[in-house]
Amino acid sequence: MFNFLKKKLKTVVDKFSKQAELELEKEVRKQLAKETIKKKTEEKKKPTAQDLEDEKKADEAVGEMTKDIKVVRDNKDMQHLDSAMEEIRKELKQKETELQKSEKDKRKGGIISRVTTAFKTEEGVIGKLRGIVTTTTISEKRFDELFEEMEIVLLENNVALEVIDKIKDDLKNAIVNTPVPRGKVQKAVTNSLRESIEGLFQVAGIDLVASARGKKPYVILFAGINGSGKTTTIAKLAKLYKDNGMECVIAAADTFRAAAIQQIQLHAKKIGVPVIKHDYGADPAAVAYDAVSYAKAKNIDVVLIDTAGRQHSNKNLIAELAKIARVTNPDLKIFVGESITGNDCTNQAAEFNNAIGVDGIILAKADVDEKGGAAISVSYVTKKPIIYLGTGQDYADLTPFNPELVVKSLGLAA
Repeated sequence: MFNFLKKKLKTVVDKFSKQAELELEKEVRKQLAKETIKKKTEEKKKPTAQDLEDEKKADEAVGEMTKDIKVVRDNKDMQHLDSAMEEIRKELKQKETELQKSEKDKRKGGIISRVTTAFKTEEGVIGKLRGIVTTTTISEKRFDELFEEMEIVLLENNVALEVIDKIKDDLKNAIVNTPVPRGKVQKAVTNSLRESIEGLFQVAGIDLVASARGKKPYVILFAGINGSGKTTTIAKLAKLYKDNGMECVIAAADTFRAAAIQQIQLHAKKIGVPVIKHDYGADPAAVAYDAVSYAKAKNIDVVLIDTAGRQHSNKNLIAELAKIARVTNPDLKIFVGESITGNDCTNQAAEFNNAIGVDGIILAKADVDEKGGAAISVSYVTKKPIIYLGTGQDYADLTPFNPELVVKSLGLAA
């Protein structure tokens, strides 16, 4: 699954990472240049012979007093520095008094100022250089420019705008707001993408088998547009329930589409489950009601209600679907969408959810979806869980959804 997006994503991540690495390199060089200029400016004034002599004496005095002091290398040792510095200050003050008897040193702050400043600096020049190398970040403006190509790839693969915005924000936090050591950009980008995509599926999942064991009959209403794979999905679920020792009945409530009743009857016969049907043109809500009544009378575990495919924009048909829901009061309302339709599938799920309150989603034909935009986006946009992926035409080709499956299919697994 998602092979096209996987290849495109790898290419754009590689390119993005290399460009980001170059930007970090440029920024580091810029900061180092600024530090060099600053240093040269500070050293512009040449010291006199007397200055050099005084500094030499001060250095000797400091060396004499600090020769037994442990060099501070770790943050945990910094706490000992203040007390050590206080002792050095006292002795330096005494030494400075001796050195200043000739009143040659009149510079502001005196020798004590310059010597103690060197100690106060965490690691002097080396510390500054290390800080520049390890804490430099990419500017937000440059990040936005670099992200444009990745955004185009995601859009081309039917990823919803809301999801792209989330991925962008997460990646920005990873490499703009957080310093990234040079040479580690690609790892940071890949980790951010993986965590961002995993974060799209935070809605609790639904175990259809376990849920159905808690109530009898357990009623499930299926909705979706024409050709989305509802009828085949219902047959797969009927087989799943039967394999788990539960009895089902199917309500042939698609009384509109030609041959719809014959199609569901054919599936039911192969699986060995009963079908409740009326004539074409009958009230679909009545068919669904009769199926629920039949299940109660026969002590059947699950009722699966097939409905006519309808566009989410057709208000009359949506109202009819809402009527079926009112009459049967289903325990679960599932939207069945065609994974390969991408953004259309996501938009349809959102509209059906607004109309009847969808509880979960099944994506049919996921096995032939080379882009994967719907699988990545639909749960995040609707805030509803993906329950299963349809991965073939056989009744057993129903794969429980797992976010790790998406991450692995995109080549982002840790």
